[in-house]
Amino acid sequence: MSKYVIVDLEMCKVPKAVRSSKYHWSSETIQIGAVLVDDNLEIIDEFNTFVHPEYGWIDDYIRRLTGISSYDVKSACGMREALEQFVNWIPEDAICVSWSNNDEKQLRHEMESKNIENSRLDILLEQWQDCQKTFAEKMNTQRQYRLSEALVAA
Repeated sequence: MSKYVIVDLEMCKVPKAVRSSKYHWSSETIQIGAVLVDDNLEIIDEFNTFVHPEYGWIDDYIRRLTGISSYDVKSACGMREALEQFVNWIPEDAICVSWSNNDEKQLRHEMESKNIENSRLDILLEQWQDCQKTFAEKMNTQRQYRLSEALVAA
């Protein structure tokens, strides 16, 4: 029996003026959300945690887009602790999936920049499935569908 963890990260912007040699990425995670589904795609558990950003902040655009405010992340844990909680929540036989490779890349960037080491998360990232890529392969095209387009096409 397979289990899948459907992951969705929310991020805030890191302004150019704040970026440095230590953190040079344009975004930073402010929320990790996921659902655990079984091989029948039935939801069997959920994970949700806010993450306190070290370099970025939530501007009006991100607040309107995500519904997340500075107040929500003010006393949240940092990325290291949030990832530890997330990884501990994931069952051993689960595979992480997301729409596009953006969330996987974001996790890799933050782990590298913030010197976060987690061997279990390294394994999960190596097995990560990009559903957007899989959908394009099934459609026999190179086109990258937005999720809303894929739902209509399916």
